[in-house]
Amino acid sequence: MYKALYRKWRPMTFDDVISQQHITDTLKNQLKNDKTAHAYLFTGSRGTGKTTCARILAKAVNCPNMKDGTPCLECDICREAEEGSLTDIIEIDAASNNGVDDIRELRDGAVYSPERCKYKIYIIDEVHMLSASAFNALLKIMEEPPEYVKFILATTEIHKVPATVASRCQRYDFRRIRQKDIASRLLYIASREQLELTEDGAALIAKIADGGMRDAVSLFDQCSVCAEKIDSAVVSQVAGIAGKDFLYDILESVAAQDAPKALAVTAQLYDMSKDLTRLCEELILQLRNIMLLKATPQNAEEIIAAMPEDMARLKNIAQGTDLEHIMVWLAQFQSCREKMGRVMNKRVEFEMALIKLCSGISSAAAHNQAADTSELSEKIRMLENKLAYTQQNYQPAHPTEKREVLTATGPAPENEPEGGEKVDIRNIREEELTPCNRWDEILEVFRQSCPSVAGSLEGSYAKYKSNVMFIFTPNRFFISLFKNNKDNAVSLSKAIYTVLGKKYRITARCTATVEETRSMAEQLVQKAINSSIETAVDNING
Repeated sequence: MYKALYRKWRPMTFDDVISQQHITDTLKNQLKNDKTAHAYLFTGSRGTGKTTCARILAKAVNCPNMKDGTPCLECDICREAEEGSLTDIIEIDAASNNGVDDIRELRDGAVYSPERCKYKIYIIDEVHMLSASAFNALLKIMEEPPEYVKFILATTEIHKVPATVASRCQRYDFRRIRQKDIASRLLYIASREQLELTEDGAALIAKIADGGMRDAVSLFDQCSVCAEKIDSAVVSQVAGIAGKDFLYDILESVAAQDAPKALAVTAQLYDMSKDLTRLCEELILQLRNIMLLKATPQNAEEIIAAMPEDMARLKNIAQGTDLEHIMVWLAQFQSCREKMGRVMNKRVEFEMALIKLCSGISSAAAHNQAADTSELSEKIRMLENKLAYTQQNYQPAHPTEKREVLTATGPAPENEPEGGEKVDIRNIREEELTPCNRWDEILEVFRQSCPSVAGSLEGSYAKYKSNVMFIFTPNRFFISLFKNNKDNAVSLSKAIYTVLGKKYRITARCTATVEETRSMAEQLVQKAINSSIETAVDNING
């Protein structure tokens, strides 16, 4: 029975795992020093070795003949673990076993000691798929498991794993596998399988795989049944992508603003059943290479994965175009790729993007946007100049007057008790009054009946004498509310009576000086200007 290459060539030891040396070395040292943790969390994109390393770790920690942190692969435990028949290594797919009952079953089984091994290992793949109740059921057993139980969790979406679970694990982040490492591994597998794989074919597979070894080996397996010699042309045909010559033809047509040629190449690719979404993605990748060549010509070749003949054509396009146009093309194709996932006819969307680029419509739009931004900046500058002029030339009506005494007196409370000291409200000095220590409580009660008016009393305080309550506030707005609306004064009187148990007549005074009032007005004007600016900028960016 045929066995898929990605299963046949799955790494058996940590030494076979590529591009994850920062993880494999740490795990091997833990095994050699017998200091393995009770719970691990492996995270990273697909095909980077998470489940593979989990299986190797489970084998190694139970292997009786382990040497230098590596399982022997010859004992019964190693062989049965590789076959999946070892009962002490339990692998659970959380995508299909994500309920609380599944985790309760796991928890109940964890209390039993292992049958043959030193440790009972639970490997939970795609752990982020567990429900909230399942995670809660897992917490306690993970925090304090029996000495013979270890957990290895694997996920591609670490942000979905609760912090309470992640904090109980040793976390290891798996990196995307480098393209040169993928290509080297593919050439090794090809030599062992007696298949002919060219270097350019291996490089193209590695590029398409985007850091995932499993995707690369699966695509190589698919190509192996289509041709005896696997080169870049075969890989392009099997993967449904455009050949490199087609890509460069389209980019050169855009640079020369030759819309008929670009559309003709697109029609040819469409007739060949090429995936236009993948074509758009390929163009974005090549434009990234051109952008890097233009921005950092000295060291761009070190971060661009391209064959020498491809590099020559990329450099030729970069030399004939400025960086601004390259950025416009890149933005246009990225926008096109995003829209292609939502439209009915992808070909129309792609051809629209080509026509815009070849006719310079996108560049004109970008220029108009820059012009609009410049116009906005000029308006902002004019507003700032007007504000500065107002601040410099403003003079108060009475320069010698330092404080405006604004007062308002509310009506006398109903059924006001007779007697008591008479208070001269207008001429009494603040030093003669007694502070009201429960003013905050009064405001809290007042806020329940008149929240908007209570908000205008922020920063206020109160003092009293006999049956008169004096309120001192820096807010002119409250004075207006208090003077023009009798109901506000009555509500405040009721709040005072609720807290203090005594009825008072209320009088209010504004404590703000002329300078303070002017400063507050300027702050409001500046706040309004800033709000207008932010709104205008958001509209342009949107």
